[in-house]
Amino acid sequence: MNFKKISFNSPVILIFTALCFFAFAANIITSGGANRLFFSVYNSSLTSPLTYFRFIGHVFGHADWAHLSSNIVMILLLGPLLEEKYGAAKISIVMVITAVVTGIINFFIFRNTALLGSSGIVFTFIILSSFTGTRNGKIPITFILIAIIYIGGQIYDGIFLRDNISNITHIVGGIVGGVCGFLLKK
Repeated sequence: MNFKKISFNSPVILIFTALCFFAFAANIITSGGANRLFFSVYNSSLTSPLTYFRFIGHVFGHADWAHLSSNIVMILLLGPLLEEKYGAAKISIVMVITAVVTGIINFFIFRNTALLGSSGIVFTFIILSSFTGTRNGKIPITFILIAIIYIGGQIYDGIFLRDNISNITHIVGGIVGGVCGFLLKK
C-alpha cells in the first residue's frame, strides 16, 4: 500500500471539526467569553441577533477537552461514512437542523440552563448510521436496537441521574436522526 497521499475525504465533517477546535481555542483565549457570547444557547433577548446565531453556534462550543474530544471522535468516526452515503449537502442540512432544533428546544423549555456542544449531532449520526444499509422501505432492526439502547439510556439517565449532561439534546438528536433516516431513505 502506498500511504504517501492524504485525502480530504469528508469536507463537511473536517470543516466542522476545525470550527469546533477554533471555538475551543477562542474560548480558552477569552477565559470562557467565547462560549458565553457565541457558542452556547441560554435565556437571552429575542431582539439580539446573537441569540439566533447561538441556535446554530452552540454545537461548536465545548466546556473542556474531554467534552470536545468525546464528541469529535464520534463525529469523525460516523460523519465521513454518512457524508459519503448521503452527500455533503444533505449531511450539512442534517447537522444544521439538529443544531437549530436542539437550540430552540433548550432556549424555550430549559430557559435557566445553557447548552453547548455537539452531542445532539453525535446522537443524530448514531441513529442515522443505522439506516445506511437498508433497502425496500423496511425498518432496520439496527435502528430499533440503537434507538432502544441509546435513546432509552438517555431517558433513564434524564430521570435518575443529576449531572451536567443535556439528555434532552441527546434524545432530540436521536429523533432528528431517525426522522432524517426515514426521509433520506426515500
